[in-house]
Amino acid sequence: MPITVTLLSLCQALLVSGNILLIAVSPLIGASLAPTANWATAPVASQWLGLMCATIPASLIMGRLGRRRGFILGNLVGLLGTAVAILALRQQSFGLFLLATWLIGIGIGFGQLYRFAAIESAPVALRDRAIGLVMGGGVLAAFAGPWLARVSRELSETPFLGSFVGLGVLYALALGILLCTRLPVAFVPVVEGEKKPLKTILRQPIFLLAVSSAAVGYGVMNLAMTATPLAMAGAGHDFNHVATTIQWHVVAMFLPSFFTGHLTARLGASRMIGAGCLLLAASAGAAQFDAGFAGFNAALVLLGLGWNFTFLPATGLLTQSYQPADKARTQAANEFLVFGTVAVTALLAGPLVNILGWATLNALLIPVALVPLVLLAWQRRPRLENA
Repeated sequence: MPITVTLLSLCQALLVSGNILLIAVSPLIGASLAPTANWATAPVASQWLGLMCATIPASLIMGRLGRRRGFILGNLVGLLGTAVAILALRQQSFGLFLLATWLIGIGIGFGQLYRFAAIESAPVALRDRAIGLVMGGGVLAAFAGPWLARVSRELSETPFLGSFVGLGVLYALALGILLCTRLPVAFVPVVEGEKKPLKTILRQPIFLLAVSSAAVGYGVMNLAMTATPLAMAGAGHDFNHVATTIQWHVVAMFLPSFFTGHLTARLGASRMIGAGCLLLAASAGAAQFDAGFAGFNAALVLLGLGWNFTFLPATGLLTQSYQPADKARTQAANEFLVFGTVAVTALLAGPLVNILGWATLNALLIPVALVPLVLLAWQRRPRLENA
């Protein structure tokens, strides 16, 4: 595997470490600063909104400037966001904290494209494995993120201020790695073939399956994950329990990445996505029975596995839906649709868990998790009728 893919994996690990820290602390900061409990997850939603706002510009910027400059720009915006977050916590300003998480989300939006850079840096035969290796960088993050959340939480007299100092260090390290990394140009200025109308690309069955699988996998996972710190606090669990549960959830998200690519190449993306949907539904089912520490852990581990088996195969599937001339626009459309969905789920997580409770919220996620299975069955129907 090229050294570039390994370096991108390290950048991904640093990015995800910061994301885990944010997952653990942002809802709790929101609960302390927000005017009402229903706005507790608004900082998480603001983060995902920033990510959604970055999706199209990030792809187009990298199309003109290249991956490396785009990733550097993203890390600089993330560093600006951490500085604003520190100021917001000092002033105890909810509005300023929302601005901070929005800026951080923009930086994360650029970082989400690490997986596409890995595809472009690897030989064709190794592309599924390259995706897996880069996403597998999250395994390191699964331990670094919660550890950083615990250690940094009380480093300052202002609660959680140290967490954002630590987040800034992570982004600075990623920036240093990128300055030493040589990446291929993402999109060459002249490409063969005519550009297809965007409507034509969006209507392709393979594009619809890729986007719906990624959106459902990420959306279901994010809604349940964002609600977890609030649900656990409501059930009487302390912050260490929350951090530990998130840690094992993230291990389940990223550890399978080392073999998901191999399984996808062998079994096909459709079977892997189907298995991921069933795991997401199983996670929601597990949440019906036990609100203890073990119950939360079981549900979140299944949730992480379901995300991995839907999102990673969907990423590979997306690359089959476009020609080089359409790459930037297709990737931008995918990122906008997927992370727009995630932003909405983050905003809904707070009020839904407060109004419905943990078990009922998860019960409603079961039919949503099965939507890609319905789409798979619908796409296979013409072939079965013509057989």
